Amino acid sequence: MSELSDYDNVIDSLIDSGYKEEFCVADSFEVPVIRSLMEAGFLVMSFQNGEALLLPKLHWERSVLFFKDLHIPKSLKSRLHTYTLKLFDSLQPIIEACIDAHGDEWLTEPLVKALIKLDPRLHSDQNDIPQRAFCSAFGLYKNNKLVAGEFGVFCGGVYTSYSGFYWESNAGTIQMVLTARFLEASGFAFWDLGMPMDYKSRLGAVSLARPHFIKLFREARLVRPLLSV
Repeated sequence: MSELSDYDNVIDSLIDSGYKEEFCVADSFEVPVIRSLMEAGFLVMSFQNGEALLLPKLHWERSVLFFKDLHIPKSLKSRLHTYTLKLFDSLQPIIEACIDAHGDEWLTEPLVKALIKLDPRLHSDQNDIPQRAFCSAFGLYKNNKLVAGEFGVFCGGVYTSYSGFYWESNAGTIQMVLTARFLEASGFAFWDLGMPMDYKSRLGAVSLARPHFIKLFREARLVRPLLSV
């Protein structure tokens, strides 16, 4: 792959050919390449064993939350007001917390540097939501103490989760519930949760096959939510 590729056409070719794998390989960590991959619907990961490689991932199935299906556990409803969700929180500390929680197997140094460059908060002249994909974070606070958080990619009307962490029991679920409420209120089409997992299904997410997801993603990336960063 190169930054000159039309990644929509790449994805169409993968789908039409029945490509059985989920990972591709790219040789550039340049920000324009990574941004274009994100805007096509790839989840961008990496691997390092000597030389670092960029690994754009296109899941066979994608976990998606449509906000009307959000399920809030009864045991947590009365606790939601005791937490504060910080929107567009500082990206680097959140990424570092995710690495502390899960390791850096796919969050290699070159990828982390590129993701941080995609944070619109670093650009003083950027007051409104960018028209291109960008990376940012959510932090969940209790009594001004960070207890959970996640980072991901915003592309039009889609927010894609990349990784998260929690330091207090149930704080991860509460962070997800409050994030879903924020995304819905802001006019997002849906929340892309990546790989299907049981805890995502319990929240109300459904699994979409690769062609179906890409169709919905391409429609939703044209949506412009009401946001400022």
